[in-house]
Amino acid sequence: MQRKSSRHKAFAPDPDAPEQCCDHPDCDLPAGYRAPRGRDNLRAYYWFCLEHVRLYNANWDYYRGMTPGQIERHLREDTSWQRPSWKMGTPGHDSARTSFTLDGLHDPLDILAGRRARPSHAAETRKQAPPALRDPLAQLDLDWPTTIEVVKTRYRVLARRYHPDANQDDPRAEERFKVIGTAYATLRAHFAHNTDYEDSNVP
Repeated sequence: MQRKSSRHKAFAPDPDAPEQCCDHPDCDLPAGYRAPRGRDNLRAYYWFCLEHVRLYNANWDYYRGMTPGQIERHLREDTSWQRPSWKMGTPGHDSARTSFTLDGLHDPLDILAGRRARPSHAAETRKQAPPALRDPLAQLDLDWPTTIEVVKTRYRVLARRYHPDANQDDPRAEERFKVIGTAYATLRAHFAHNTDYEDSNVP
């Protein structure tokens, strides 16, 4: 007695296909193959016969209608499963990141005691800075005390990251860029006033 395989053959119709005709105009063949209606609703389907699902798939373009910048951004997000990410070794934390803490977890046995989020070293040292400099230091995520050279280096890194030309599809980047510039100007003015420092290399 020959055992019957439960595996579907290649190109076999979907066993869950509805009993209807192909969605292609003027086709009355049974519909056994599904295809997404659009990238904005991948769980809604057309149902086609085998010939027309092949035709549909051959002409399917997920990125149709997107600008090159939108396509590039979408591809970058796909590499991290649409989750926020940043380069390894990048110091500090800024508003573009999502931080995870243990503070909101229910822990009736206090198992996580001692492992909950603590203020960063930079946040602690900023308490010693002049009040007018604490927010600018926080925006650049810098320790205190610091030097104008460290401020310049950090500013240049963040300015490149959030420059509007590099983030044309992200309006939040432009606002972040402005905040970074204001913070840098405040710190630069402080050093210029206190050390007679004048920097002509960074605008």
